[in-house]
Amino acid sequence: MENLTPMMRQYLDLKELYKDCILFFRLGDFYEMFFEDAITASKELEITLTGRDCGLKERAPMCGVPYHSADSYIAKLIDRGYKVAICEQIEDPSAAKGIVKRDVVRIITPGTVIDPHLLQEKENNYIMAIYCSKEGIGVSFGDISTGEMRTTEFFGPKAPCSLLDEIAKISPREIIFNSLTYLDHPLESEIVAVVNTNLYLFDAWAFEKDYAQKKIKDHFHLLALDGLGLADKELSVAATGALLEYLQQTQKNSLKHIHQVRYYTIEQFMILDKFTRRNLELTETIRDKSKKGSLLWVMDKTNTAMGARMLRRWIEEPLQDVASIQSRLDAVEELKVNLLAREDLKELLGQVYDLERLVARISYGNANGRDLISLKLSLEVLPEIRKILSNLSTSRLKNILDHIDPLEEVRNLIDEAIVDDPPLTIKEGGIIKDSYHPEIASLREAITNGKSWIASLESKERQLTGIKSLKISYNKVFGYFIEVTKSNLSAVPQHYMRKQTLANAERYITPELKEVESRILGAEEKIVELEYQVFIQIREEIGKHTKKIQDTATALAALDVLVSFAEISDKFGYTKPVITEKEEIHIINGRHPVVERTMPLGMFVANDTLLDCNENRFAIITGPNMAGKSTYMRQVALIVLMAQIGCFVPADKAAIGIVDRIFTRVGASDDLSQGQSTFMVEMSELANILNNATRKSLIILDEIGRGTSTYDGLSIAWAVVEHISNYENIGARTLFATHYHELTELEGILDGVKNYCISVKEHGDDIIFLRKIIRGGADQSYGIQVAKLAGISETVIHRAKQILEDLEAHDINRSKPTLWKKKHPEKNSQEQQLDLFTYQYEGVINALKKVDIMNMTPMEAMNCLYKLINMMKN
Repeated sequence: MENLTPMMRQYLDLKELYKDCILFFRLGDFYEMFFEDAITASKELEITLTGRDCGLKERAPMCGVPYHSADSYIAKLIDRGYKVAICEQIEDPSAAKGIVKRDVVRIITPGTVIDPHLLQEKENNYIMAIYCSKEGIGVSFGDISTGEMRTTEFFGPKAPCSLLDEIAKISPREIIFNSLTYLDHPLESEIVAVVNTNLYLFDAWAFEKDYAQKKIKDHFHLLALDGLGLADKELSVAATGALLEYLQQTQKNSLKHIHQVRYYTIEQFMILDKFTRRNLELTETIRDKSKKGSLLWVMDKTNTAMGARMLRRWIEEPLQDVASIQSRLDAVEELKVNLLAREDLKELLGQVYDLERLVARISYGNANGRDLISLKLSLEVLPEIRKILSNLSTSRLKNILDHIDPLEEVRNLIDEAIVDDPPLTIKEGGIIKDSYHPEIASLREAITNGKSWIASLESKERQLTGIKSLKISYNKVFGYFIEVTKSNLSAVPQHYMRKQTLANAERYITPELKEVESRILGAEEKIVELEYQVFIQIREEIGKHTKKIQDTATALAALDVLVSFAEISDKFGYTKPVITEKEEIHIINGRHPVVERTMPLGMFVANDTLLDCNENRFAIITGPNMAGKSTYMRQVALIVLMAQIGCFVPADKAAIGIVDRIFTRVGASDDLSQGQSTFMVEMSELANILNNATRKSLIILDEIGRGTSTYDGLSIAWAVVEHISNYENIGARTLFATHYHELTELEGILDGVKNYCISVKEHGDDIIFLRKIIRGGADQSYGIQVAKLAGISETVIHRAKQILEDLEAHDINRSKPTLWKKKHPEKNSQEQQLDLFTYQYEGVINALKKVDIMNMTPMEAMNCLYKLINMMKN
């Protein structure tokens, strides 16, 4: 260290404090990285690795990026899970004695991004803190780009499962934790399996009760936690206190825009586990993870970024409270009927910028003049929005009206102070109106007059000297000067003082020009500094209204979502569902909201649904592949979910009894990263359902047991039907699609079980799917016909038919399961299940058929038995 240069010693001292970060060290117009950071960054960013003398024998590895384009490089590092510490000069180089002081001004991590171009406009960027203890699990999460913060707690043996469901819903970019072990149950691998996130172990002391309480009280300026509803929520307090500590450590900022933390319970919302979110394709498709083809794609007709983010949250968190759902539905109905009001609101909302993130940048001190103009333009439409809402009558819209503050003070301040088209930066002047500040106006006038004088001086000197090409110019090095080409040097007056010689010209100054220059440049320097100071004051004044702006933004976002619901309901022919506490789901002519949008108008075949917790609690659906079973079951789940979000639904009529959870077991694939086969994945998902479903749940099961042998699969499927349909176990409303036709016999055996099938029309060797759900069970699967529709060659199809006919002719092993035979002793027990390997035993069977035991001697009988035993062994 003794031989290191002062600059490199400064760098290493800072790096020692931020070992887990890549340090962006500001040197002039570049951010430089050294040593290991340089090696890492050069690989990740694909930039040249060079070296720099550092006082040691070997040059220090070095790479750098221009400071004005650093954001794109930082974004790449953040996306790959790195933390970036931004080190800036914190003193004026001209006033520095020795090396300029530098310090880290901010740490950027995946969950603490606030720069607009590093964020997804229509998605929140959440960071989460998890506190695990013997008593339970506390969770707190927030989005610092909007100021949102929420917290909850989980207890008991199901706490890990609840945590994983919450992580799947929130999808945080970053998680900090004190431990990821709960009652000897390690959670890290399970969290990684749920969501692609960055996990960091944080200081244990930050989670301690006393410290966390103090942190929360200090941040929200409280004497007690009762006002936040956290007085008896020790787990939430630990997680929230640690999260605030982490944010303040990384942001080096007071985080004033986080003005509250909301406590919630998971019982307030319908619970959707990661399997259900994936299978129902709520916000992205399974195949290519795109928005198009998801429920969000259909429902998103929002006009603001705030509304788009809130819509995503509503889809992820369907309500369970009937009154809250009904208030949303009533608002949607009024907006749907009142077309003129809806169209006006759409147009006005389209003029509103992202107020949530604008006010966060203002609070952070990152907002520029253009951000303030965006805020002003957004506030200018509020009076008209309020006027329209004042003529609407539903309680939800009235509540939104009450929470939209006109913010006239803020709007007037920006209008009076900031020019309409301000520059991008705030340190170059040209941002404050003359009329707002007399001194700025005076300085600007001096600059204008001085430049006018210089322009007139140029004209005057041309006349006096007779040099027509004479011109007065300016640059930052020499200031103002008179330039004369070399062909005219003989005409230059003697009082001109040479300043600089060029290849084909000479530059001069005069005492008079120098005097005016000092006045102009002095005024320009002063006005830039003064405008900067005035702008900071204006920004801080606006920052005092942060809570009002955030509340207004939240109200506008909710209005935007409700307008979007009304728009799709009107455009796509959706109907208002009846929401009840009854345990029923009764849908008339229901349609799949996404599939319907991908088909020509009117081509989707609608279907009815009747489920309750009595005689119609378990529907077994049979029919061929590709006929529409999975689409039908998903559409029922999506209709229920849309209803509990507070949106109209794709059906002629719908009565929806509140559902506490939707479970889906639809399709399966090998999870190679977790070392699980298709069948293991299927059974894991099934276990989750059986362990967590309640009578109020909706369960969607597709082809349970198909990943193993016929008997094993049928046995599991049979047992599942018995278990779920039984009141004493679960008794939930369930749709169960299967190819095990034997299960259709359960309709007469188990209470509440009903058979349905997809109707099919046969046309010779071909089939036509009618896509209609009807009562009764299917008697065959049409597998070969489906294979033909899929494009399997005629040769293979023909051979498959031959094999099927041969197997059916031999009635190979087609006996009903033992359990079925016990319940139906009168049925023909000679029917056998198909088994492709039974032909090996036909020789033994034929030999047994030829044995005439009544005409055999004892020795002949022994010889026959010996022969049969050898045949079996071979």
